[in-house]
Amino acid sequence: MNILLDTHVAIWCLNGDKNLPDYICQMILDPSNQIYYSAASVWEIMLKHERHPKNIPFDEVDFCQACEKAGFIPLKVSEKHILAVGTLRKKENTPEHNDPFDRLILAQAKLECLTLFTHDERIREYNERCIMPV
Repeated sequence: MNILLDTHVAIWCLNGDKNLPDYICQMILDPSNQIYYSAASVWEIMLKHERHPKNIPFDEVDFCQACEKAGFIPLKVSEKHILAVGTLRKKENTPEHNDPFDRLILAQAKLECLTLFTHDERIREYNERCIMPV
């Protein structure tokens, strides 16, 4: 399976956070799976670490190094990913979702045929088959 980790799932994984269910950990550790992280996550971590360093205890460089050490594959953001954001469709009667990082990461998963591991309820409101709830 080709898996894209949403930013918070990548952080949980790298920190060994107990919020990450065992079955998800096993899938991430399974050598037959390819695990990706998005350049959008790197940018998101950079911005959030600058604003709230106590909430995000590492910077973007540390995040990239930890992902590399874990064997995760970087996924660059391309123009086609940005344009794919416009193809996302949400379930009816759901609130606005204004997080550009979430939408871009979901668009990347959709376009690249990756399974997106996310805990974010707002992302799960989209009618996209690539989403796997954590």
